[in-house]
Amino acid sequence: MSNELILSISQHGYLAILLLVFLQEVGFPNPIPNELVMIASGYLAYLGVLNFPLIVISAFVGDLVGSVLLYSAFYFFGQIIMRRKPSWIKLPEKKINSIKLKIETSGQTGIFMARLTPFIRGYVSVLCGLLQIPPRKYIVLLIGTASIWSFFYVGIGFIIGPYWNLVTESSADLQFYLGFTTLAMLVVVVVFFIVKRLIQRAPSPSRPKTV
Repeated sequence: MSNELILSISQHGYLAILLLVFLQEVGFPNPIPNELVMIASGYLAYLGVLNFPLIVISAFVGDLVGSVLLYSAFYFFGQIIMRRKPSWIKLPEKKINSIKLKIETSGQTGIFMARLTPFIRGYVSVLCGLLQIPPRKYIVLLIGTASIWSFFYVGIGFIIGPYWNLVTESSADLQFYLGFTTLAMLVVVVVFFIVKRLIQRAPSPSRPKTV
């Protein structure tokens, strides 16, 4: 994590967090993943520079607004945008088709999982718009995933605060740590859905017969 990012967030505060998250969610290129922005912000919360709940709210609002705008654009004007999309909107066909297949086969579970997966979560708004996922259904899922995503990564930054210098000795170490925490998050989500599915499939206890 560059010292410039830490300094920028500490100087501009919650507005910087909101804008960084928002811009990446609407498709503007950003060399720094939002997850790293959240972790850095969590570290600043550990230092007492910023307030933890306000960081989470800022990230949540940036994610929600950016994702809704991108979804709305492709929901109403998807075909036109795909034919005349700006050069800064990167939509690799292979990745798009992969996420599309996941959404079509897994439904809401696929959307939920994809929205929590770094590096592909931004494409979910595009695909849900193109696939004409009902707005109410998508926004409910969006609120849930934005809440989990923002709290989780800000919390990671706060937790590793005492070990910040050790974790961020090199960019490779930080990328590894980001990958590890992301994997842990996905494992928790997968286990949750598996348990939920097992509970739903479990036979309900039969009621005792009355005489």
